[in-house]
Amino acid sequence: MSTALIIVDVQNDFLPGGALAVPNGNEVIDEINSIQDRYDLVVATQDWHPANHASFASNHAGKRVGDRIELHGLPQILWPDHCVQGTAGAAFSPSLSANGIEAIFRKGTNQQIDSYSGFFDNGHRKCTGLGDYLKGRGVRVVHVAGLATDYCVKFTALDAKQLGFETHLLKRASRGVNLQSGDVERAITDMRAKGVIID
Repeated sequence: MSTALIIVDVQNDFLPGGALAVPNGNEVIDEINSIQDRYDLVVATQDWHPANHASFASNHAGKRVGDRIELHGLPQILWPDHCVQGTAGAAFSPSLSANGIEAIFRKGTNQQIDSYSGFFDNGHRKCTGLGDYLKGRGVRVVHVAGLATDYCVKFTALDAKQLGFETHLLKRASRGVNLQSGDVERAITDMRAKGVIID
């Protein structure tokens, strides 16, 4: 039974000094590097937004980062510009060991809709191909780690579980944004309630 590690969005813009820095986000890198060789398969997700992405506060007149809007029928938090396609901020951290990563799945490429999960956009309207890729490789168990626990890691884990994978959150190898105090713990509680195993 193959087990895969999904490394979520360990990109410069989510690390200290980046446009949307996750507090202590750099702490996940050594942990992720140290465990990669334990897995049958390692894949990574990459936020990859066009510059005019509708989740960016800068693309909405009079709106600020952290404001909440409705975007094509879905609730949307407005973020700073981040992980714009082809920029240094969108690149993986140079400290992340990438030699063992077999495939990269880009998300957030559609200007009209955000994509927290590595599997689907937020409306589950399109898939990235990650689910079929893992199933095609015989993967039955996935371990999810990276950034951020309360957004992209959470929704990647929930979608993995919904697709039928035995899903584990590697809590020690993930860090959260915590826009609101307690967001990370609420995310972990939600994942656990929906069948994700918290390691």
